[in-house]
Amino acid sequence: MLLKGAEIARYLAKPDPTRPALLIHGQDAMRVALKRADAVAALTGPDAEAEMRLTRIAGAELRRDGARLMDEIKAVGFFPGPRVVLVDEATDAAAPAIAAALDGWAHGDAVIVVTAAGLGKGSALRKLFEPHKTAVCAPVYDEPPGEEEIARWLAEAGLRAVPPAAMRDLSALSRAIDPGDFRQTLTKIGLYKRGDDSPLTADEIAALTPATIEAGVDELIDAAAEGRADALGPLMRRIETQGIAPVAICIAALRHFRTLHRIAADPGGVQAGLGKLRPPLFGPRRDRMARQAQSWGIRALEDAMHELVGTDLTLRSSSRAPAMAVMERALIRLAMMPRGQR
Repeated sequence: MLLKGAEIARYLAKPDPTRPALLIHGQDAMRVALKRADAVAALTGPDAEAEMRLTRIAGAELRRDGARLMDEIKAVGFFPGPRVVLVDEATDAAAPAIAAALDGWAHGDAVIVVTAAGLGKGSALRKLFEPHKTAVCAPVYDEPPGEEEIARWLAEAGLRAVPPAAMRDLSALSRAIDPGDFRQTLTKIGLYKRGDDSPLTADEIAALTPATIEAGVDELIDAAAEGRADALGPLMRRIETQGIAPVAICIAALRHFRTLHRIAADPGGVQAGLGKLRPPLFGPRRDRMARQAQSWGIRALEDAMHELVGTDLTLRSSSRAPAMAVMERALIRLAMMPRGQR
């Protein structure tokens, strides 16, 4: 049986334990791993590992020992409760062993959960699972989770009442970061809000969103954008010790000022421009970018981009000028530029 659309997430959240097997496959290994974890936890309940109710088999092992899967699903556990045999990273070479296990499966046997990388239409595993009357095939696509799935994950983390605005921010965040990081962020939100009945806010989401390795560079560029020339020297020394290349700083600065220009130039105003950004900005970071866009204005931002384009050309040329000094001089010029010109 082939699952489609919204039924994929719903089924993986609560798989049917009376069905013999489940195939989860997709190009994104992290998304597949997260869906697998959800499905296995729903099938076995808590303490499955400790109670030896979860057996793991590498897909490659079934090519050498195809009978092992049948042995494992028929094995009698030491502890009561549902059992799962997990076949990880299976390829089409494992299809004959899985087919034999499906033919021999009976109620009371362990449920078989199979994971695989993205499988083409001609895949033997897909041909086995998709038309099967009782086994289930769940393709995992590179798509962000829907609000229903996010709400379920939040409920699992202990947070049930989420305002619509916060849900919109979380949906936008799910499209902007790695799926594993997003799930960890939801877990952190649940821990942070434990015992706190106040509504989840954009500032709280921003505070709990994973920091990036670009945080130091962002601080440097913010100093230039906000006219804090005196802060540039110490920040440049700190970044220099981190081994960040001057051209990388220039690229980041140009991206920052282009974003400010896009915000400032939006016909609907700064807030409309901010709302169209992808990935989105949240909380204090969003407010800071709004202030910068408003203080510079369109014409001054165009002058700033022109300065950075020239700096980028210098850094990539055969100039003998010290690259870090060239970059620092450009940032000082930006910090001292007149602004407020439309």
